[in-house]
Amino acid sequence: MRISTGQMFQQNTNSILNKQSATNSIIAQISSGKKVNTAGDDPVAAIGIDNLKQKNALVDQFIKNIDYATSHIQQAESQLGQADTLVGSMKESVLRGINGSMTSAERQVIADDMRQSLEQLMSIANTKDESGNYIFAGNKTNSAPFAFNNNGDVVYSGDSGIRKSNIAAGVQVNTNVPGDAAFMNAPNAMGDYGVNYLPSQQGDFVVSSAKIVPQIPAVAHIADIYSFKFSDDGAGGLNVEVSDSTPTIISAAAPFDASVPIKFRDMEVTIDGKPAVNDVFTVEQQPQVSIFDTFSKAITLFESGDDAQTPAGQSELAQLLNNIDSGVNQMSQQRSLTGNSLKVLQQYSDNHTDEKLINTSALSKLEDLDFASAITEFEKQQLALSAASSLFSKVSSTSLFDYI
Repeated sequence: MRISTGQMFQQNTNSILNKQSATNSIIAQISSGKKVNTAGDDPVAAIGIDNLKQKNALVDQFIKNIDYATSHIQQAESQLGQADTLVGSMKESVLRGINGSMTSAERQVIADDMRQSLEQLMSIANTKDESGNYIFAGNKTNSAPFAFNNNGDVVYSGDSGIRKSNIAAGVQVNTNVPGDAAFMNAPNAMGDYGVNYLPSQQGDFVVSSAKIVPQIPAVAHIADIYSFKFSDDGAGGLNVEVSDSTPTIISAAAPFDASVPIKFRDMEVTIDGKPAVNDVFTVEQQPQVSIFDTFSKAITLFESGDDAQTPAGQSELAQLLNNIDSGVNQMSQQRSLTGNSLKVLQQYSDNHTDEKLINTSALSKLEDLDFASAITEFEKQQLALSAASSLFSKVSSTSLFDYI
């Protein structure tokens, strides 16, 4: 086999270059603290490292989403708590106003105080977050959701939109409470209809229930204003007659028994107490009530002189108190939902923290450098490079002609 001077030169050059490349690779590892800096260093480990980094990036995004959701839900929960406390205080004011020993002036003081509380409740419902968005406006976060109209009633201009945040793969959580769900859509304590008691009322009674009851065979429900009129039955008792708004009698005068609901079409109306002859009241469909309107009606009643002490006023206050309780329950339910959401968020936050710890540990095993081993290897490569360089210098100065 013939060995030329060029071959010896090339072989020594390749050896030095390889040793330099190995040395540079170790220097890069020591500098970065990573044993895998490029896919070429370890293709299998590089794939694992890339997957783990992607998982951690996704976990980091979930944690950010959880922080965002937690902040907004905590704010909603706090405001609902303040509203609940305020409404409790307003209910106590209503109960004080019912006291028959109070004068009109004293009830006016109560009404003034309640009106201030109502404005404060409105302020709570129009709370903004740190970005200036209204937290109880649904998806219409740029404008105040609650306002008084020309009639003094509170109207809701937001929507029922629910904003959601992704907190894990396939898992979302609500980040807001729509204002209509919190303050406007409490179930009517009486059922499906609200009652209007007329000033001419003389009897001591309240309508405890006015609801739609499906019939068999089915009867089409007709939404209307129904009027109930009591008359003397000629035997010491009462008859009750029901008519619609046309007015057409739809239930002819029949004996009234407070222990039995008044039934007509697909409706049942239950009355507690004892109406008087010629007493009349009306019912109008109202399956949901607003906590704002409920208090507004109570305030108006207290401001109207001695109307709160009349039979009609007492009956209306009894209805309003029931609707206040319904509104309080509605807010409490929404507050409970925020509390449940916060528990879920904490649970997933803990899960993500554990997951990231596991991923980071696995990532460390794949890419983190063992500095002691790396330095030892670096010294070995340096020694090998030095030896190769020394050998090359000797070989490069030698020619086969020296032996001819």
